Amino acid sequence: MGHQPTNVSVQTELDRLIAQFFDAVSFEPGHAPAYERIESLFIDAGLLIKNVGTMPEISTVRQFIEPREAMVRKGELTRFLEEELHEVTQIFGNVAQRFSAYSKSGTMNGSDFAARGMISTQFILTPAGWRMSAMAWDDERPGPVLQSR
Repeated sequence: MGHQPTNVSVQTELDRLIAQFFDAVSFEPGHAPAYERIESLFIDAGLLIKNVGTMPEISTVRQFIEPREAMVRKGELTRFLEEELHEVTQIFGNVAQRFSAYSKSGTMNGSDFAARGMISTQFILTPAGWRMSAMAWDDERPGPVLQSR
């Protein structure tokens, strides 16, 4: 029997993965986001699902990165900051899930925007370590509103 990691050490690793994701998508004016770092955080078949409208936008990691890289390259998206506000993580053996409240803000085509919402992230333990398998999110709007903490 090998050494079983504690939930504390797993939580630390999941905290790191989430922080690296938010860091990779965030950037200041005059800088470029590190989108290429996202691929190492996910399993090969990982999914990112934007579910803020009537139809879910389901993307592979590459499909998630490409349109965002294009917006930055064209000078449309010039600033973006996404941060985790609070989270609840559950870990069972080789699987985990995290519900994260987030805030995001940025500048698109010269106009500032801001929103908050929830991200649901699933993680699995792989031979290479913990990785994200799926991330789905929805923004606040009339109806779903973040509870104050």
